[in-house]
Amino acid sequence: MPLSHFRSHSRPAPARRAPLPFAAAALAAAALAAFFFLAALAAPLAAQSAAAYPPPHLVRRGKVIQLIVNGQPFLMLAGELHNSSSSSLAYMRPIWPRLKAMHLNTAVVPLSWELIEPTEGHYNWRLLDGLLRQARAYHMHIVFLWLATWKNGLSSYPPLWVKENTTRFPRVIIRGRPTTILSTFAPATRRADAAAFAAVMRHIQQVDGAQHTVLMMQVENEVGILGAGRDHSPAANRAFQGPVPRRLLQYLAAHKTELNGHFLRFWRRHGAKTSGTWPQVFGRGPRAGQVFMAWYYARFINAVAAAGKAQYSLPMYVNTWLAGQGAPPGTFPSGGPLPFVQDVWRAAGHSIDIFSPDLYASNFVAWCRRYHRNGNPLWMPETTNGPRAAANVFYAVGEDAALGFSPFAIDTPYPYNSARANPHWFYGSDMKIAPPTLAASYQALAELWPRIQRAEQAGAIRGFVLSPSQSQVEFDLNGYRLHVQRDALFGRGVPSGFGLIMADGPNRFFGVGRGFQVTFTSLGPSGDTVGLGWVQDGRMQNGHWVAGRRLNGDEDSQGQDWRVDDTRIHFEKAAVYRTH
Repeated sequence: MPLSHFRSHSRPAPARRAPLPFAAAALAAAALAAFFFLAALAAPLAAQSAAAYPPPHLVRRGKVIQLIVNGQPFLMLAGELHNSSSSSLAYMRPIWPRLKAMHLNTAVVPLSWELIEPTEGHYNWRLLDGLLRQARAYHMHIVFLWLATWKNGLSSYPPLWVKENTTRFPRVIIRGRPTTILSTFAPATRRADAAAFAAVMRHIQQVDGAQHTVLMMQVENEVGILGAGRDHSPAANRAFQGPVPRRLLQYLAAHKTELNGHFLRFWRRHGAKTSGTWPQVFGRGPRAGQVFMAWYYARFINAVAAAGKAQYSLPMYVNTWLAGQGAPPGTFPSGGPLPFVQDVWRAAGHSIDIFSPDLYASNFVAWCRRYHRNGNPLWMPETTNGPRAAANVFYAVGEDAALGFSPFAIDTPYPYNSARANPHWFYGSDMKIAPPTLAASYQALAELWPRIQRAEQAGAIRGFVLSPSQSQVEFDLNGYRLHVQRDALFGRGVPSGFGLIMADGPNRFFGVGRGFQVTFTSLGPSGDTVGLGWVQDGRMQNGHWVAGRRLNGDEDSQGQDWRVDDTRIHFEKAAVYRTH
């Protein structure tokens, strides 16, 4: 998102400390020296341990695709920094401990072309190396955003030597006027971007190939044409009047049963042709321009990604500025990997591993489903922050086996991420409940991750988000149909709820979340009645379940419902039984 969407926040000056007495200062210095000595001893051992494994990679395990880091499935509990935060190591220094305190294990960090290659062919690695050192000091991982030829549909991050040379690096033309957007129809631009990205990946392999601090790479950011459906430069016009590449049409013909439904109908309305020029196959309207630009952006970015993977093969993804219902191409970046043109991107190459949504829309569930399809794993690199994020992450992980979740502007102080700030939600008129925090959600998911990853592989987990517009859901799990709705007691209903539920053995369930209740029906013979045997509250300690209260009475609606109240995130187990 552009920085203009957010207000800047000034930070208070650090408090001055009184000088330590001499003896105390000497002890503190000795302790600090001992810490760094032990850290220096431990670092090579950690590097050797990580070096025994291949770089981070994606693998299908059971029912899902998972990110494997040092031999184990890894869930990115992440946050994306503001666009400019990572351009200064000094600015970043106080941010890392704040991220760690919020239970993040991964930071999504912008890395701009202009700072890496300020002069053509000469690279400056000070910033990249410093970011790696800072992340490692807090045992955190990084996903780098390669902000290069395009960011948010525009070209503000290339180095000055690219921006100044419009002959070698031509621009998009809209309504007869040149823009500042670099054109996809420029081999020199593609070669320069690919060369810089290859240098970045080569350097990361050299300085991080043993530690595996860097998990993935985003190639460009929210690409596409703003202001029109397509580029109207001379090179673009010639390409548009020319034949549609055989590779694209052969792919569409071979994958008809898998294509996005809206795209398939669009293609068929124009005759589902397997040869012809772009206007002959797709027409001349804005949607034809969107398809045209999708092909050329995808070819460009696949070439850049391939150059990087040739140096160091990490998972690579592209993110998407999502379009509103019925919005014409050009009001959003036309050609980016929206669901309508994702199949065009698939046809263009194989170097992009994931298509990701930048999801700020209120219909979170619907957009997740549009991206978690056809073998595309869900990775949420940029989304809204606050209580909505604290709830949505449970759906993404529990329902769609997300590789990770990353609210934007994570380094901006946000009231709901602070234990000191406590705005209230209300049940009825007299019960004040603190809203959920992202930190609490991340802590709960981290504690449960060993269980979650096994449940994902077995297909034995479901996630949900409940709100006034979606107050209940139903799904089948572990031989039962579960009816999940917002929690209510004595006529008081909570405003929202969220969580995930896993099978925990025959007739047993494990749930985590807040503000929901569950009733069970049998998927067996129609005469079966299902009873709630017991509900147990508890907590996780070092990956192990520690039982707490046996819940009964009001806490389980007198044995009728498994209730998870909205006072905090709960870990609970439930047992059910059948009678004939």
